[in-house]
Amino acid sequence: MAIRLSERVRRITPSSTLAMDARAKQMQREGQDVVFFGVGEPDFDTPEFIKDEAVAALRAGMTKYAPAAGLADLREAVCQYLYKEYGLSYRPKNIVITCGAKHALYNVFQVILEPGDEVILPVPYWVSYSEQIKLAGGVVVPVMTTAANGFRMQPEDFAAAITPRTRAVVINSPNNPTGAVYSRAELLAIAEIAVRHDLVIVSDEIYDHLIYDGLAPTSIPTLGPEVAARTILINGVSKTYAMTGWRIGYAAGDEKVIAAMADLQSHSSNATTFCQKAAIKALLGPQEAVEKMRAEFARRRDLMVRLVRETPGLDCLTPQGAFYVFVDVGRLIGRTVAGETVRDDEHLAEIFLEKAKVAVVPGAGFGMPNYIRLSYATSCERIEEGFRRIKALLAGG
Repeated sequence: MAIRLSERVRRITPSSTLAMDARAKQMQREGQDVVFFGVGEPDFDTPEFIKDEAVAALRAGMTKYAPAAGLADLREAVCQYLYKEYGLSYRPKNIVITCGAKHALYNVFQVILEPGDEVILPVPYWVSYSEQIKLAGGVVVPVMTTAANGFRMQPEDFAAAITPRTRAVVINSPNNPTGAVYSRAELLAIAEIAVRHDLVIVSDEIYDHLIYDGLAPTSIPTLGPEVAARTILINGVSKTYAMTGWRIGYAAGDEKVIAAMADLQSHSSNATTFCQKAAIKALLGPQEAVEKMRAEFARRRDLMVRLVRETPGLDCLTPQGAFYVFVDVGRLIGRTVAGETVRDDEHLAEIFLEKAKVAVVPGAGFGMPNYIRLSYATSCERIEEGFRRIKALLAGG
């Protein structure tokens, strides 16, 4: 018997970041020395005081189900954290705890979209946004950005993309994959258009504490009461506290939307109880480790940008946030590399992995071909080794 898969699942494009990471890890298991510039995951360990809190919670018997919306103490901690960091006033009823920020995003689209609703998505975009929108029955409306405008959506382009079917816009600042950071003035211009057209703003702020060059993050709900009322803020502990595997994210926003997300979650799954307890400690505990990690990421960023620009055929902007460099490889398309004529960015990524043992992510998965994404969430030594291999490969023709 052949089991038929649903049409909505057949339309999904697998995550290019996870696919490349899986291939690279398989090569590593086979004994090959692979340099990982692929998946966006801090290489730092979770700070010890956070791990200690999880252990204490386990020993105290926190091994049972938590409420669908999350532990009351964690929801209160998120409120305190957002007030401390941004002056935002939320109550626990405006917060839902999820199995990572990706889960929060999935649930948002499920509860706000009807079939055929359009969602404006600046390009390039994180690979899962488009698939999550499609799974909710929505229609992705891409709005292109360019290196010339710093990969930030321009207000006039946003306004031109709005139709009577437009329901929401997604903003991700700092951005994955480009590292672009929107200024407060830029976000205000976008928010004013969203208010004028009665749109929901889905603001993914997961990299908000990984910003460089003295810049400060702007949380979209701080732009005014009308903006805050239509914004669903997405964040979590994964990137800031090197807690990717703990799977703790959250959404903050309109009480009805948050309640609907919790109801939806009650029929799937919610976050692990003792991990939620540790997340309280992460948000409200000492923050010195965050600044230490951010400073190290800045050092790695500067190294990677320099090495990209020193490599013939590659170019990039200097990212202002996150831990990625979005590299223009357009000059390599059609060239011979390692005996093969490069067809596109996906082919180039395959060549880098197979011939140089360097894992990168093709830009096509982010909606922008002729680019690759490199993550500098690895040591300076491995960054230097990766570029030694890439330069040798490109020099060989």
